[in-house]
Amino acid sequence: MSPPPSAILDVDGTLVDSNYHHTMAWYRAFREQGIVLPIWRIHRHMGMGGDKVPAALAGEEVEERYGDILRERWEQLYDDLLDEVEAFTGAHALVVELKRRGHPVVLASSSIEKHFRHSLQLLQVEGMVDGWTTKDDVERSKPDPDLVQAALEKCPTHDAVMVGDTPWDCQAAERAGVQTICVLTGGFSADELRDAGAAAVYESLEELCRSLDETPLGPGSKMREPGPVSR
Repeated sequence: MSPPPSAILDVDGTLVDSNYHHTMAWYRAFREQGIVLPIWRIHRHMGMGGDKVPAALAGEEVEERYGDILRERWEQLYDDLLDEVEAFTGAHALVVELKRRGHPVVLASSSIEKHFRHSLQLLQVEGMVDGWTTKDDVERSKPDPDLVQAALEKCPTHDAVMVGDTPWDCQAAERAGVQTICVLTGGFSADELRDAGAAAVYESLEELCRSLDETPLGPGSKMREPGPVSR
């Protein structure tokens, strides 16, 4: 029998409840420069790397004039919120179950290194996972495939499945030739995630963990076309 596929796990919004904290940090960073954006629009870009967020939200002129300032302030403002960030219920248990089933597990985070380290501490999986990669390891962030490709390089084989929470995860994984399972924990709808290419969508990590046999991570499962959403 072929070995189980590797599991590439996104961190922010998937394993750690931080998407809305990032949203508020970006909102405040923009507002300090006199750029007031609707918070819902900012949230729609969470999961995209910080190198892309200013231009995606406010245009290339804002990126050229304020991009580095915005990223520096976002980092500082998110630092102020770190104590409020928590791991999702079921995150640690999912890693434990994947390892029990024989899956190599690699974390693929869009965070900068110090924010990722905080998440790793919350998850308490450093000794369990087979590796990780962060935004600091790649030139281009999601939805470009670089982060997923970097994670693949840490997997024993390129037979891998990604677990994520945003359309950007699905797009990056697809461009890297990897199928994605999504959870609703990042604040995007099941239809949005499915339309972006998710093979399956679950409401929580606990539901995903109970349903692993039904996913592309299940025993003997083959890569399939995107299927119905689990509710």
